[in-house]
Amino acid sequence: MSGIEGKVVAITGASSGIGEATALLLAERGAQLVLGARRSPRLAELVARIEKAGGAAVQIRTDVTRRDDLHALVALAEEHFGRLDVLVNNAGVGTISPLDDLRVEEWDHMIDVNVKGVLHGIAAALPVFRAQGTGHFVTTASTAAFRIVPAMAVYAGSKFAVRAICEGLRQEAGDSLRVTTVSPGATATDFAEASTNRRVRAEITKMRDDIAIPPDAIARAIAFAIEQPAAVDVSEIVVRPTAQS
Repeated sequence: MSGIEGKVVAITGASSGIGEATALLLAERGAQLVLGARRSPRLAELVARIEKAGGAAVQIRTDVTRRDDLHALVALAEEHFGRLDVLVNNAGVGTISPLDDLRVEEWDHMIDVNVKGVLHGIAAALPVFRAQGTGHFVTTASTAAFRIVPAMAVYAGSKFAVRAICEGLRQEAGDSLRVTTVSPGATATDFAEASTNRRVRAEITKMRDDIAIPPDAIARAIAFAIEQPAAVDVSEIVVRPTAQS
């Protein structure tokens, strides 16, 4: 019996990429899943795949910029499975562009999703975890939270903020709650498509095609943190391609 089997895990941004890969891996290891994302049809397909393989999963449309959506995600876990053991704050967006582009609306959207979305998840799950006396926050950050490169100033700023918030949460969590930040490097997802700057999008796409690791590499890191004994908190994991500088 693994340290994952039977745990109730909610995942945001679960309809594709790292979220989807994490849902499939955790379901395979016996977790009961509550899946949230904006693309309901993709979520329904994922739930059907998990159930066909003998797993347990439910879904709810979740836009992490909406505080009520996160509360509904957590409430669904409690209603359907009776508790919530892990919240994977995975939803994120990377509308990458140079500051000179002045894509202010895109900056605002990144802050809303990447920073406020994480805070909304914490606000929804923390009271539940406190009442239970146990719980685990797992948040997807980025290697951009460690190294800033041109065109990624706002994105990196949002991920630096995520690391700071999660470290503060870890210090405040006490001895019964766990907090993990997982920072992926170049990963084979649709991340590049979000950029509206053609040059930047082409550069990110090329790096992805040349060196990116599959999303299930990140899923395995998340599973590693979750499966540890309750007294073990894996605080930070950085997972990048060997070829990434």
